[in-house]
Amino acid sequence: MWSAGAAPVTWTHPGGLHNRGDLNRAKVRVAAGTDPWYSGWKLLTANAHSASTWTARPASIVYRGSGYAENYATLYNDIAAAYQNALRWWIGGTTANAACAAAICNAWADTLTSIQGSADRFLAAGIYGWQFANVGELLRDYSGFDLAAFQQMMLNVFYPVNNDFLVNHNGACITNYWANWDLCNMASIMAIGILCEDGEKFDQAVTYFKSGAGNGSIAHAVPYLYMDDDGYVLGQWQESGRDQGHCMLGMGQMGALCEMAWNQGTDLYGYDDRRFFKAAQYVAKYNVGRDVPYTTYTWGSGTNCAVHSQTAPGSGSRGLLRPVWGMLHYHYNRRLYLDDKYIAQMYALVAPEGGGGDYESTSGGYDQLGFGTLMYAK
Repeated sequence: MWSAGAAPVTWTHPGGLHNRGDLNRAKVRVAAGTDPWYSGWKLLTANAHSASTWTARPASIVYRGSGYAENYATLYNDIAAAYQNALRWWIGGTTANAACAAAICNAWADTLTSIQGSADRFLAAGIYGWQFANVGELLRDYSGFDLAAFQQMMLNVFYPVNNDFLVNHNGACITNYWANWDLCNMASIMAIGILCEDGEKFDQAVTYFKSGAGNGSIAHAVPYLYMDDDGYVLGQWQESGRDQGHCMLGMGQMGALCEMAWNQGTDLYGYDDRRFFKAAQYVAKYNVGRDVPYTTYTWGSGTNCAVHSQTAPGSGSRGLLRPVWGMLHYHYNRRLYLDDKYIAQMYALVAPEGGGGDYESTSGGYDQLGFGTLMYAK
């Protein structure tokens, strides 16, 4: 059904957000006390979520959305704890942390049956889907982790919601939902594809990135390109006229999608003449306090495609610090040796990057797994 043909013949494990080289490098550098890795490690071990005494609070139904008995915070806190404990096990070698991460994952796999709520249920299934699947990917060879049960939870609870959103968009006009709604569900589908070695799902995410109808596909997410006065090509992000908090979220969601694909041999970072790189430069430039060009953005909303327009960058949350820039800086600057001037400046403001629990207590502080300095520095 999905035609990208990008799924690997041989899957790489671990091969979600982190490959074995990332993990081994962090382990060696931390053991030697070498910065910037060691500074990232200190942030990880100081975070309460990384304690091996963390106890899961699984629910049979997760709700997100106004008008519902919202309990999704328990899920994103448990995911942050599972991820941070998994990293402590890989890098520090402490089996107590592996046991804690596995216990969290096993408890949710045994309990969770559905994700419900308003349209926000699609955000929950998307954001927490790709995050949780990446924890499973890190734990897949740990003896105390029930991989099969966890895979079934991802396939039966998360994927149907992810797929429904990309196919139907909640019955709305195709331009109604911002890029992040597509992106988190694309990332979840890709992460589940990697976890379950399901090539069709991997290809579904890649195909949508390249040619999907919604705002998460690359041409719609980055609709306009410019050359700035310093000679850098910039790409206007689809949510730039909205506010900068959601632009930061977009950098994290598309970055996660590109990094996962990269670790399985597919280069989305470089697709369409590195269009995502140009968007990240644009978002970073505006958030370090520089002016950027802007083309009026017009879209249709609701079920009848009522027309709206934005005429200037949204200044709300301008300069917000989120742990999304390390992944991008170390890819474009250190893997590819590109001049990523504005990304590098933005990363310098947030480095070393922490994770869930280090930024704020509401969901925005948990929309990224974080720890990019520890895991991506090269």
